[in-house]
Amino acid sequence: MQPSLFVSHGSPMLALTETPARMFLAGLSATLPRPRAILVVSAHWETAEPMVNAVARNETIHDFFGFPRALYELSYPAPGDAALAQRIAGLLGEAGFPTGLDPARGLDHGAWVPLLLAWPAADIPVLQLSVQTRLGPRHAFDIGRALAPLRRDDLLIIGSGSFTHDLRRFRGQPVDAPEAEDVTAFSAWMDAAIAGNDIAALLDYRARAPHARDEHPTEEHLLPLFTAIGVGEGSAARRLHNSTEHAILRMDAYGFGLPA
Repeated sequence: MQPSLFVSHGSPMLALTETPARMFLAGLSATLPRPRAILVVSAHWETAEPMVNAVARNETIHDFFGFPRALYELSYPAPGDAALAQRIAGLLGEAGFPTGLDPARGLDHGAWVPLLLAWPAADIPVLQLSVQTRLGPRHAFDIGRALAPLRRDDLLIIGSGSFTHDLRRFRGQPVDAPEAEDVTAFSAWMDAAIAGNDIAALLDYRARAPHARDEHPTEEHLLPLFTAIGVGEGSAARRLHNSTEHAILRMDAYGFGLPA
């Protein structure tokens, strides 16, 4: 039985910059059973209805601009699994979420950056599932619940986003700048709700968590967390990592249903 995970992928420069979050991801696979395949729910693929990519081999999407050339030279050519993509779409459809297949899309940086660090050999089949930002946390959570049976088939489901994501305030702060007070308050509230398995509070976080609308002006980077929680519903939550980059980006990671 695989756990479900939420990881914060931060800036694409995470692939090249030595930070605590990068070190955490580089050691992540050693703490987990090797999965048969990985499904990544990435904040960087937004669609009106759920979509799963169904490709033979994943292209690496460099969906960013103005970064060092070395970043564009990185690739993550993991195989896909079209048959598994069809099964995922079928499960979601049975749960009331009509889901399409994309025969061309590869992996955006929300998927390939953390995977490159955690499973650098790129030898595990990888699929990607889109998010529906306008439908909010309850929808993302219910998507996760529908995917939960796949854990028994050795599929690792990873939500990839950011624990905080107010890029409006990025002004070139150094990566190790002290954490902003509002970031601390929001993250502490979220962590307590996750640890306490307070699903009702989490789904209503925008009304209950301090500074919620500041930390997430739009929700796409937090929705993968709700999908990971839904996949692992009823399982114990464990915070695997917490750190901050550029004063405003919390890089927290969680596991749900991890081996004891």
